[in-house]
Amino acid sequence: MTAPDPDGLLAEQLLRLTRRVHRIQKRHLERRELGITPAQSRLLRTLAHYASPPRMADLAERLEVVPRAVTTLVDGLEANGKVRRVPDPANRRVIRIELTDDGRAALRELRAARRSAAKEILAPLGEEQREALGELLDTLIDGTVPSRCGDASVRTV
Repeated sequence: MTAPDPDGLLAEQLLRLTRRVHRIQKRHLERRELGITPAQSRLLRTLAHYASPPRMADLAERLEVVPRAVTTLVDGLEANGKVRRVPDPANRRVIRIELTDDGRAALRELRAARRSAAKEILAPLGEEQREALGELLDTLIDGTVPSRCGDASVRTV
């Protein structure tokens, strides 16, 4: 008999949780009938973080996808009136992508759908458990290990 693999079990639990989060978010998104796929949702959220309209290449880099994938997403969002292609004022050959008013409204709906999905997912946890989970997730996301000497964190690679 082999010994249990605690890291393997944790990895499986993380994968299962990720799938559950995606399923629940997708369901909440579909209920709002926005006609936006999860990938388009991610592009809209990313687009909202730019101070000025980004180039397609900037979006591809930020989303860590090939530029062709961004083109397909933008095509769908543009057809639904959520984004528009605009020429770069400094270089006519460059196209930038900007949110429309419909796109900003969709973002508000997307945020509300994500909040309601998170509420559903976190419902079984008490306040202390939520705080502990938040701290653990921050540690995993940031890749930091809390220092035993105060509140400073040590960056790990």
